[in-house]
Amino acid sequence: MSHDDFPRAPAAARPRQAWTLVLASLGLFMVALDTLVVTTALPVLRADLGAKLTDLEWTVNAYNLAFACLLLTGAALGDRFGRRRVYAIGVLGFAVASAAAAMSGSVGALIAARAVQGGFAAIVMPLTLTLISQAFPAEKRGMAIGLWGGIAGLAVAMGPVVGGAITNGLAWQWIFWLNVPVGLALAPLALRRLTESFGPRPRLDPVGLALAGTGFLGLTWGLVRASTVGWGSAEVLLSLLAGTALVTGFLAWQRRARNPMLPLGLFRLRGFSTANGVSFFMYASLFGALFLMSQFLQIGLGNSPLAAGLWILPWTATPMVVAPVAGALSERFGNRPFMAAGLALQAAGLGWVAAIAHPGMGYAQLSVALTVAGVGTSMCFPTVANAVMGSVPQQEAGVASGTNSAIRELGGVFGVAVLAAIFTGPAVYGSPDAFVDAFRPALGVGAGLAVVGIVSALLAPRRAGTPREGGPGQAGPSAEPRAVRTVRTDA
Repeated sequence: MSHDDFPRAPAAARPRQAWTLVLASLGLFMVALDTLVVTTALPVLRADLGAKLTDLEWTVNAYNLAFACLLLTGAALGDRFGRRRVYAIGVLGFAVASAAAAMSGSVGALIAARAVQGGFAAIVMPLTLTLISQAFPAEKRGMAIGLWGGIAGLAVAMGPVVGGAITNGLAWQWIFWLNVPVGLALAPLALRRLTESFGPRPRLDPVGLALAGTGFLGLTWGLVRASTVGWGSAEVLLSLLAGTALVTGFLAWQRRARNPMLPLGLFRLRGFSTANGVSFFMYASLFGALFLMSQFLQIGLGNSPLAAGLWILPWTATPMVVAPVAGALSERFGNRPFMAAGLALQAAGLGWVAAIAHPGMGYAQLSVALTVAGVGTSMCFPTVANAVMGSVPQQEAGVASGTNSAIRELGGVFGVAVLAAIFTGPAVYGSPDAFVDAFRPALGVGAGLAVVGIVSALLAPRRAGTPREGGPGQAGPSAEPRAVRTVRTDA
């Protein structure tokens, strides 16, 4: 069956907004939770599986590596074969990969399962934002994306807590078993209750998929390995050079491809390009700081995994409250002030922690600084997503979401690599004092990354316009509105 054989929706058919928001948010929560859920379980994994420090890093990095490399592919598959259908497949595949992770008998098997998890997460994540953007009109999209951002924040907040609680009370395997019933219930509900939609490209771009996937693999591999083998090693330099060359080849191919998976004209839209710049530096700062903070709370302050998850809540729980409010207010005041102020608060909070960190510090002292950082992050979550989706024509929602997700994940990998390289030393794990001495300058750099992002936020348009169909940034036939189709299924 070709793309043109799929039936068109009747004119009156509209997505079910409540079902779309609930089902997309559940998928988002599941895959976002697993980004951080293993962080507080790492010491237990090391003892149970006999893992080395580099093995533990790969239980986190394998997920993020596959996630970053395949995000554009996931968005392209949704555009071609149907976003609802591919979303359900992604959710089901994620559940199966989670079961494989839970049954892992060695650290190698766990790392492999985590990589498969990341691949299916790359299908689910961008489609959650695309499905919501398709379901809500422009005047209500800020509120809906604000709720989406709140769910993402909840997952970030619950990741360390859930991981610590399960590790303390049950066993680390249950971190992954939790996903299985959720995925098995969510996939059939998605097929039944969501409205099908397709993107504007009738065919896949296999050359583009290969170039993008291998290019992002080279870049992320180099960034991930830099903290272990050094930035000047041949492995890292060759990986980064090869990744850069392949991504450059991908961009050149997109200029001449008949059905490009990434219309480069989107980057001529100021709202789209500046929002992606904000996303890169915000996540570089956030993920780099989170990577070190969870270790600081256990090694530097002597907390258990569960206590570390609870101590970090003032930082990670604020998106549940602040993100929906920021998303709704952005419809009135625009996205730019929230992105700029959010990054400024994130930088101030992380810089504050870097200034006051010391072994034995109290919860109250730390929680105020973390709350400031959390409020800033919460202001960015929904407004960056809203700026991205509001700056492109509706038919390009899928590729815009996939591009933003890929840039976000690359930013996270970059942040972890940079902060880990600054933190790494011969005896950083030797004592709490040695750990804190290395932790403080590294976290200061994390605050600096957020400051760099403010520049991109200030260059954003004051208020995102609604691009006309096939307007600037759209190239050739891919911009034709008639290629966008929806199919209502009530069976």
